[in-house]
Amino acid sequence: MSARPWLIVTGDFTPTGGMDRANHALASYLLREGHEVHLVAHRVADDLRELGAEVHAVAKPLGSYFLAEPLLDRAGRQWARRLAGRGVRVVVNGGGCQAEGTCWVHYVHAAWEPPPPRASLARRVKAAGHRRRALEQERRALERARLVISNSERTTRDLVGRLGVSEGRIERVYLGVERERFVPAAPEARAAARGRLGWERPVALFVGGLGDRRKGFDRALAAWVQRAGDPAWDLDLVHVGGGPGLGEWEGRVADRGLSGRVRFLGFRADIPELLQAADLLVSPTRYEPYGLGVHEALSCGLPAIVSRGAGVAERYTPELRELLLADPEDCGELVRRIEAWRREPEAWAERATRLGDALRERGWDEVAADLCARIEART
Repeated sequence: MSARPWLIVTGDFTPTGGMDRANHALASYLLREGHEVHLVAHRVADDLRELGAEVHAVAKPLGSYFLAEPLLDRAGRQWARRLAGRGVRVVVNGGGCQAEGTCWVHYVHAAWEPPPPRASLARRVKAAGHRRRALEQERRALERARLVISNSERTTRDLVGRLGVSEGRIERVYLGVERERFVPAAPEARAAARGRLGWERPVALFVGGLGDRRKGFDRALAAWVQRAGDPAWDLDLVHVGGGPGLGEWEGRVADRGLSGRVRFLGFRADIPELLQAADLLVSPTRYEPYGLGVHEALSCGLPAIVSRGAGVAERYTPELRELLLADPEDCGELVRRIEAWRREPEAWAERATRLGDALRERGWDEVAADLCARIEART
């Protein structure tokens, strides 16, 4: 066992979602490699506890991450001080903790300004205050970091151009994938999955929270509003993900007579099966530092239309770049990209499968090993 412990500070260590999945993978790898690992978090998956992680739980008052942020920051700094004499390697996530060490950046607050919520004045004031605090914490954490890890060249450009981080302090490490789960399905398994889901027409999947406007579900819906009246538009839109406002979105769909063509599945644990059963993924994101959902779709051999500015778009090969959106606000462009895919879906699936095979060569253990090697070399 290494004499130098590791301390990782973030909200959640769970095998779902982008940032949570990445932190879970890093902690799991370190524990299986025999390191002493301390986790400061609100929630930690049971498998990490079983592997021997030292968990320092932080309360989340009223279930609010906003109220819990100062508590997580304070606990992370306290444990960094306690372990400093043993040469602890500290990994924090973005502005979540001001402890000195490595800052792993999954999202740049300075790169995306959410529109004001359509809510009461009190909620709008609260949202503005939350953003001011997030920007200040982000700036301070990056100033203190000895090493900054970005998840894409897009994120690196934002760190340098918007926050003045020296490029020499940044290492780029792309995210990985669960090789065993995100794979193309055999034709028989795919047909069985579609039967269980009740999918008769071709399906375009959208994966993302309804409350997160940067994901662009409103633009995907606008494309269906524009084209679903055309008999040649035989593609159904299926939304997967939680978030507030489901009833409002269902009302919009019903008002436009699209209830049979646009459906909402809510939060699902069977994402690999859904990706394997679908025909296309649409992701017209306004801001996406990486885009793990697109990465996972491609790993399943599913063609994915995504904004050119998303970090994951950097992984696209030339033969797939026709699926990249220049302007996520332009639903006409999204329609044209979908129609281009629809003219030769089998060919696009073959191209996506070739890229997916390459992406699966780098699983989460390879990502974690790469990350650790860069941290050990620089801190």
